[in-house]
Amino acid sequence: MKNYFLSVFMIFAFAKAVTAQDAKADKLLDEVAQKFKSYDNVSFTYKGNFKNSKTGTDMDVQGDAKMAGEKYNVNFMGTTYIFDGTKQYAINTEDQQVTISTVTNDGNQMITPSNILTFYEKGYVKKWDILQNEGGRKIQFIKLTPIKSDSEYKNVLLGIDVNTKHINKAIITENSGTVATFKLMSLKTNEPLPKNSFSYDPKQYKNWTVEEMN
Repeated sequence: MKNYFLSVFMIFAFAKAVTAQDAKADKLLDEVAQKFKSYDNVSFTYKGNFKNSKTGTDMDVQGDAKMAGEKYNVNFMGTTYIFDGTKQYAINTEDQQVTISTVTNDGNQMITPSNILTFYEKGYVKKWDILQNEGGRKIQFIKLTPIKSDSEYKNVLLGIDVNTKHINKAIITENSGTVATFKLMSLKTNEPLPKNSFSYDPKQYKNWTVEEMN
């Protein structure tokens, strides 16, 4: 009986500790989100890697992005994605093709460079994880597990610079076995951006294949 009560006490204490850690994770991510939303615009460069031992995949990528509110201009794997607030324009220079689509909030939790700074706000259970020292920076990791059972992601480790409250790294493990890593190499905020940063000019793409999706 004594051991029974001791076990119950230990479980209760552990549950309280986990709850406290989860609250810390929520608080830190809230601080990150609020800081990001306080900026008029954000520009960053990134490097990434896709690795899957089952398929023999090991591919490095790099690119840059500009964001202002919901609008974005992202270079990702050879394609430029521009969202002007209503429509997204995917511009593939190699194929000389532009795909135009209407972006809707359908609950899709796909993580891309266009939402890497905000995707974590909804749809995930958040857990406090390890603290690492990277080049003199303290990076606190938060483990995110998708709430939806049909998500293609197993989990996400989001690394946050403790001092700046900026996202430093994201390690995305997919159910397929692919591990995608994105690391922000530079981050600038509230800098003057060209007026056409988030606009599509069809005159620049004459004789290209243009496909408009419903």
